[in-house]
Amino acid sequence: MHQTELNITLVLVVLTGFISWQGFQKPDLLRKLLMSPYQVKQHREYYRFLTAGFVHGNWGHLLINLYVLYQFGGVVEVFFMYLAGPLVGPILFVLFYLSALAISCLPAFNKHRDNPWYAELGASGATAALVFTYILMDPWQWFLFPPLPAILLGGVFLWYFSYMGKHHPDDRIAHHAHFAGALYGLVFTISATLLFRPVFLVQFIGKLLQGPSWPF
Repeated sequence: MHQTELNITLVLVVLTGFISWQGFQKPDLLRKLLMSPYQVKQHREYYRFLTAGFVHGNWGHLLINLYVLYQFGGVVEVFFMYLAGPLVGPILFVLFYLSALAISCLPAFNKHRDNPWYAELGASGATAALVFTYILMDPWQWFLFPPLPAILLGGVFLWYFSYMGKHHPDDRIAHHAHFAGALYGLVFTISATLLFRPVFLVQFIGKLLQGPSWPF
């Protein structure tokens, strides 16, 4: 095991937890950091593309994202270290996570930049990117709940995010952010693999062609 393994993931978990907790205590800080497409357009507050991923609406929202970040972030962090080396790998992982936060905000910005009442927040777009990178790495790995292979569960999630985003846009969940983050996770990981170690892509394809196995 590499000594820096999980260090960045833990920093992101602690930082996200602390800033979100501060946002719970200080509504003015929360409003300043969340994603407001209108404020971005009117006042060029582009920092919101990143800071929105470090604040959350409530403890449940925060804890779910922290759990997913910790569970999948460590695996993806180690993967990027193997992919690009112990020096570039951690930088690549940070770039991946932060850019996923920003990319997942783009649908909201494009759709609501003239709406002063719309806002969204949370790390869900980036955590979706982590999950789908994991799915790419091990497509037939079984999830405990729901009990499905990773690639099938990923397909279900993409369909769900797309359907809910189109048919239930006002349910206070940023389904478009999940969808954008998930797709970005796949695109970024495939691009980085082609750039740093293309042989890994052959391994991905090989695992995919192996097909499913029983969970036990």
